[in-house]
Amino acid sequence: MALDITALYNVSSGAVRDAAKTASTNKADTYTDKGFDNLLHTAIDNLNTTNSYLSDAENEEIKWALGETENTHDLSIALQKASTALQYTVAIRDKLLDAYKELIQMQI
Repeated sequence: MALDITALYNVSSGAVRDAAKTASTNKADTYTDKGFDNLLHTAIDNLNTTNSYLSDAENEEIKWALGETENTHDLSIALQKASTALQYTVAIRDKLLDAYKELIQMQI
């Protein structure tokens, strides 16, 4: 999953600014050709990534519960990644449903 960093402004790190410039030029090349196909594949990739993070978090919880690890740091990182990815996925789903409802209500 590629993280969209093109919206980062006023960043003091030169590496982040350079990466944002590169991402914005690559994005223009990528999205002009395929449109909906690219959007659909990106959405599927994001769902797969979210599922992967949720699975990793569950595995870390099981390891910790069984006493196989005492490292709570890895557990908290896995849980935070899963939570953030799930919140992002739900927000995107809600926006897509709102857009769909708006399209359905349009008069032709």
